[in-house]
Amino acid sequence: MPARPPLTARRLRVAAELRKMRERAGITATEAARTLGTSQGQLSNVESGRFGVSPERLRALARIYSCPDPEFIEALVDMATDRTCGWWESYREVLPSGLLDLAELEHHATAVRTAYTSHMPGLLQTPDHAREIFRHIIPAPTPPEIEHRVSHRIKRQGLLYGANPTPYRTVVHEAALHMGVGGRSVARGQLRHLLDMGGQDHITIRVLPFGIGAFPGSGQSINYLYGPVPQLDTAQLDQFHGPVLLDAEAHLQKYRRLLDIVEGTALTPEKSLDLIHSIAQTI
Repeated sequence: MPARPPLTARRLRVAAELRKMRERAGITATEAARTLGTSQGQLSNVESGRFGVSPERLRALARIYSCPDPEFIEALVDMATDRTCGWWESYREVLPSGLLDLAELEHHATAVRTAYTSHMPGLLQTPDHAREIFRHIIPAPTPPEIEHRVSHRIKRQGLLYGANPTPYRTVVHEAALHMGVGGRSVARGQLRHLLDMGGQDHITIRVLPFGIGAFPGSGQSINYLYGPVPQLDTAQLDQFHGPVLLDAEAHLQKYRRLLDIVEGTALTPEKSLDLIHSIAQTI
């Protein structure tokens, strides 16, 4: 028997959306399975992501649940039928699954927004900066583990390059610019890299200066990944134990609003790059 494909972030998202669709319709799993002509156990396996779902069956479930949004349904069909084996799968045995999920979601995102208080955005880190960050993970990783994490992080950045790069907007607190990670040479190289990337048309970097005071979401790192339709967006939070993915509509609305406020509070992109350049000159 061939090995069952891994439970990827997108596969689990399709399963979760089908379950939420059924619950919103007020239909039990037993009723849905009976109407579909299958068993409750099989439907349960679909809703947990253990079994895949064909386009025909997915559309049939949408009809049973009276889902009125064809664009949303077709986006789910595309996700359910995507059999792409992404580059991140080569790390499945060596890195936590949460890092693979983040890479997968970033790869498929139509746009990415982030906000960081005390760290550089992962998508804009240099290899030397990332390597120094990973050296301080608890429990301490081995040298090979560090290199796996560094190469994974740098490959994630591929979405910012190429003929059709993903639009990227980030807000970074001035504190992260002064951290001096890795010493003077590494820190200066990191700031110069920010200046280079901030000059790209599809990348917007804004800085929250020290004088701004308190602001919503301070202390929390946020990644917001836009899906093909708003219902399939994902918010990702960095926690000490690893990445946390959020997709409930209330969470998505909250973090879209939070990012809007933080961006509105930060310096303009032009003034932000000027501040980064000024700090780089003093290191």
